Amino acid sequence: MTGHAENRTALARGGIIGFAGAALSAVLGFLFSVLLARLLGSAGSGVVTQATGVFSLVMAMAKLGFDSAAIYLMPRLRVDRPEEIRACLTYMGVLTIVISVGVVLVLELVAPFIWGSDDPSVLDAVRAVMWFIPLGSLTVVAAAALRALGNMREYVLVQNVTLPVLRPVLVAAVVAMGGSLTVVSVSWALPFAVVLLVSWLLLIRHLPAEELTGPQPRWPVRERRRSIMGFALPRTLSAALEQGLTWLDVLIVGVLAGNGAAGVYGGASRYIQAGLIVDTALRIVVSPQFSRLMHTGRFEELRALYSTATIWLVLFATPIHLLMAIFSPCLMLVLGPEFRSGSWVLVILCCGAMVTFCAGNIHSLLIMSGRSGWAAFNKAIALATNVVGNLVLIPVLGINGAALSWAVCMVVDAALATVQVVHFLDVRPNLADVLRPLVGVGVCVGIPAGLVALVLGRDSFLGMGIGIVVAGACLVVMCRFMKDSLHLSGLDSMVRSKTRRQ
Repeated sequence: MTGHAENRTALARGGIIGFAGAALSAVLGFLFSVLLARLLGSAGSGVVTQATGVFSLVMAMAKLGFDSAAIYLMPRLRVDRPEEIRACLTYMGVLTIVISVGVVLVLELVAPFIWGSDDPSVLDAVRAVMWFIPLGSLTVVAAAALRALGNMREYVLVQNVTLPVLRPVLVAAVVAMGGSLTVVSVSWALPFAVVLLVSWLLLIRHLPAEELTGPQPRWPVRERRRSIMGFALPRTLSAALEQGLTWLDVLIVGVLAGNGAAGVYGGASRYIQAGLIVDTALRIVVSPQFSRLMHTGRFEELRALYSTATIWLVLFATPIHLLMAIFSPCLMLVLGPEFRSGSWVLVILCCGAMVTFCAGNIHSLLIMSGRSGWAAFNKAIALATNVVGNLVLIPVLGINGAALSWAVCMVVDAALATVQVVHFLDVRPNLADVLRPLVGVGVCVGIPAGLVALVLGRDSFLGMGIGIVVAGACLVVMCRFMKDSLHLSGLDSMVRSKTRRQ
């Protein structure tokens, strides 16, 4: 089997496992959002959403970029220096705890000045959840190391199953017992303790034994520490900016338009996060492969893998967002009648996401090339665009303005990364690779689903069900007839290999 075929099969195998895990995580995350919306209303869910947004934003800085450093470094160490793996993980783990505790103490001091309004609900929720940031930071680093050293099944178990399963269960129990918004917020963060324990127990099984690698240092040498920090520090900024792009608009909406508007906007943005399951699944698989191929100088295989991943991202991710845009009123009604005002928010967010898919996993490619500083620069430009856009558009267009600002900044981020990858790596998106699946999805998904929505209505649950079934059937037929041009042979190879083993 050629290197290209092996990479495609590995991509398909890992992608299917990752997709299954991401899909389960998305469904459970959506269930969490529905529970918040139905049980707490737009204002109550807005408070919890803001608290969890602050948690995610601060944790992105507290983990100091060591999760990305682990994904970048571990595949390379396993090839060249397996005896250094334990020491590097110890170093990253200790620093994660020290930094995250320091960040929490600072946040404890400044929180009253940021959220010290007449309504203390957001302040109380933020101050309660932030003490779980050290646990959450260490959990993310451990899961990233498991992803780089272990296998997709174990990573999916801890990150896509255990964590999202526990959250809605705890939220439902807390609300049933009459818990406050602060306690509900804490129930969102509490599962990190369980996931951390499971992650480290699984990770230990994949650490190289001393009898196989020789004496293992307890602490990495100075040169290795400098290389870790040189990669991680820019990723700290980049990760914080990424979370800022995810959550800052929700927080700005809460400040400028109130908790109710933040709840509606947060409900719409949660659909987008759930819809990114294909992007998440592919990124989880391709990032370590990108790092390995670049480290070994196999750039032809790198370009082929990137091309295949781009085709699959457009082919399988675009239909999800296209259907969400078409039936956006119906989806927002799932959260409750007061959330229907966010239907156009969902349409705008979906359009922005679909445009960015055309660049493929361009951000992973840039980061795994070791240029995390450029990725941080891109996020800074995108975040500045988002903040300015929010401040200008929200007073004029309300939450639709926040959605438009987010869509524009996502396109800016992808465009910058594409230009840099072309310049540094001479790897570029192929227009034909993008147009084939994009046009196919438009014809096979957009037209039939649009016709169903036109006849039965965009807010019809029956229409949405029929539209999804018809569009899905048309997409399957298209994939069957365009199997070769869409690079779906990796899926066939995986199925055939499993059949032979059986």
